[in-house]
This record gives sequence, structure tokens and C-alpha cells, in this order.
Amino acid sequence: MRTLDGRRAADAVETAAAEAVEVAVRPSGDVPWSEELQGRTVVVKCGGSTLVDAALRQSFAQDVVELWHAGLHPVVVHGGGPQISAMLDRLALEVRFEAGMRVTTPEAMDVVRMVLTGQVQRDLVGAINAHGPFAVGMSGEDAHTLTAQRRPAWVDGRPVDIGLVGDIVTVAPETVRNLVTGGRIPVVSPVARGTDGQVYNVNADLAASALAVALGADRLVMLTDVPGLAADWPRSTEVIPRLNAAELAALLPGLAGGMLPKMEGCLRAVRSGVGRVHVLDGRTPHAVLRGVLTEENPGTTVVPDDAPDDGEAPA
Repeated sequence: MRTLDGRRAADAVETAAAEAVEVAVRPSGDVPWSEELQGRTVVVKCGGSTLVDAALRQSFAQDVVELWHAGLHPVVVHGGGPQISAMLDRLALEVRFEAGMRVTTPEAMDVVRMVLTGQVQRDLVGAINAHGPFAVGMSGEDAHTLTAQRRPAWVDGRPVDIGLVGDIVTVAPETVRNLVTGGRIPVVSPVARGTDGQVYNVNADLAASALAVALGADRLVMLTDVPGLAADWPRSTEVIPRLNAAELAALLPGLAGGMLPKMEGCLRAVRSGVGRVHVLDGRTPHAVLRGVLTEENPGTTVVPDDAPDDGEAPA
């Protein structure tokens, strides 16, 4: 039996814990509070400069935590292309891309797994957790969250072998959803177990899109190393501020390089129930906060075909 002092001490601990939770869920003073956004899931894909540049990584981590404070449920999917290429170079293994995808040999797949889950993810989890015990890292392999099959690819109308690159065929979002329900921020590496038992390298943009759809996300944010989708690249760098799914589908065959899978992911998302997709310049500090909470973003927004013309999200 506990003594009176023991019960008082226990009650004090419980009260302090409750107060700590109450403080934790309040948004910080600089973040706009919107009842409309409460409880909404937003999937954020980051890669490129956001992960390489330490200052941008810290800015991104702060944005993700601020989304959590503002009452949203952020889920992060990360790439790691530059880090993978650097490690392949160090190991004297070939770095090659076809149809906007990394050609992934079995040797390269070992490097992809090692770098994504052992280096990039740990750095990103650490950056987020510098603000509190929020982030939990996981791979698409965990609990069969992502299941893939080998992805075909074509260049100039001919098939090309891109190796162990997968396209997601099923998503089991329960583990991610349980982490979100528990107040955590999942940080997911885009590696998936295949239907054939093989492990596949999955493009992070397509992984983020598939996860956003499975989670019923309200928004998907794609951070990239360009200002947005250019209307007539490379002849023009003018960015398209907003377009619907049909307009994007018409442009898709003319896209190349890394923008092709990115915009393919955007199209899949808005055609499968995601409210809108923001393609933002990840080289700009706090691009995520501006894009999601204030919508003052200079990038490209992709909306469903039935979205109102004024850019408001469908009800």
C-alpha cells in the first residue's frame, strides 16, 4: 500500500505530465492557427539540398515540428540521392540514371539500404528530435508497409533495364497511422519488399504519393531543388503556379529527368483522393510552413480536376 506522501508524489507526477502534454500540443506563437487544419494528415517528401545542407535540414525539421504544434499530423518520406551517389563513388560503383530513375544493381541496392536507413534517416530523425521526442524512423520494409514490384522503364520508346527499382503496388498504413495516433512523426525510408521477396529501391516521390493516398492525406508536399514545374523547360523557367490533374496529365509525356517521377506522383495523388499537392523549392528556408499553413508559396500547386477555380481545396 502506498503511503500518503507516496500518493501525493504520484499525483504530482501525473499532473506535471498532463501539463507537459497540454503545452506540447499548443502551436508556437509564430505559427498561424487554423481550425480547418486540425487533425489533417500532411505527407512531406524531402530530399536533395534539404538533406545535404545542414542549415536547411534544421529548418525543415523545425517546420515539421511546427506543423505538429499547429494540430496537423505530419508524415515524412525522405530521399537521399546525393548521399547514395557519394557512397557509390567511394566504393567505385557505377552511378547511372535512366528515365529519371537510379539504375540499381544488387550491389547498389545494398548501398541504398545502408545509406537511407543508416545515415540519412538517422540524421533527419535526430534533427526533428532536437525539438522533442517526436520522430520515429522506419523503412517501407517494416511491417510490410510498402510492397513493390519491379518497375519497367522506357527511353525513346525502347525498354531499358533499371535493375532493382520498384513501383509500389500495395500500402499497409497501419504502422504509420499508429505512430501518428500516438503523437509521433513517422520518418519513412523509401525501401520496399517486393512481391517476389526481393528488396527494391523506390523513388521517394512515388513512395510519398502512395503513402499519402493510403493515409487519406489532405495534402502532399514535394520539396525539390527547383522553384516548381516550369511551363516550357528548358526553353523557359517560368513556373506554373497552379494546374489540375488533366492539365498535368497532358504535360507529363514531355517531362524528363527527376521531374518525371515527381509529377507522376503528384498526378497519382490528386487522382486518388489527396486534396492538393504542393511542389516547393526545398532550397528556401521554411518552405513547408509557408506552403502548408500560409499557402504563400512560389511553387506549383496541383489540384483535382473538380477543384474550384479560385484555388480553394474541395470541401
